[in-house]
Formats: sequence, structure tokens, C-alpha cells
Amino acid sequence: VQLQASGGGLVQPGGSLRLSCAASGFTLDSYAINWFRQAPGKEREGVSCISSDDGSTYSADSVKGRFTGSRDNAKNTVYLQMNSLKPEDTAVYYCTADIRGYCSGYGPIWSGMDYWGRGTQVTVSS
Repeated sequence: VQLQASGGGLVQPGGSLRLSCAASGFTLDSYAINWFRQAPGKEREGVSCISSDDGSTYSADSVKGRFTGSRDNAKNTVYLQMNSLKPEDTAVYYCTADIRGYCSGYGPIWSGMDYWGRGTQVTVSS
């Protein structure tokens, strides 16, 4: 059972990236998928959630209107589209899976997840 985030890289301010979260050993369609990020010297932050049925989502205020989650159950993959990137978005991004399937309006809690993936580095710099 494994989750793997990918798609990170170096992008200029104002640019876009799409992160992918792929699962092996289990199917994602029953899980809410949450994205967290952690920058050096800062606390981990839950930034996005998409529910198992796409019926509910969550976006942190820091990314609202810029980051959008989506899922392709046929590919067993969830995506995080990140637009209008800012230097403060620089962090390691992690995807996690929550069997409860829904998104909390208060944001995801790292310890409450069922599976955690390895992170992918996103660097926003000119």
C-alpha cells in the first residue's frame, strides 16, 4: 500500500503546477484525499481536500481561489492544480488518504489520515 505525490518542481511566481497523487495497493475512490505542505521552519499546513464523491472540498485561506483538487478514479489518481503560485507556496507537498471520505470544514488533520505519501518539492522563485 503506497501513496506517491509527484509533479513538483521549480516555477516562477505567477506560474502553475499540477501535482499528482497516485495510489498502489488500494483504490482511492473511497477516500477523501488531502494535501498538506511544509516549508522549512514552518508548521505543516493542510491546504486542500477533495471528498470521495467530489461532493465536498476544502481549501485553506492561503490557497483559496488558486488551488483546485480533482480526481480521476479510472487512473486511481488525484490531482492538485496550483495556479498563480507565490514564493510563499514553496514547500514540500504531501498527499494523504482518509477513509471517512469527507472533507472537514475546519481543514484536515495530519494524524487523522489513514495513508500518507512521500512528498514532492515545489519551489516558487524567479
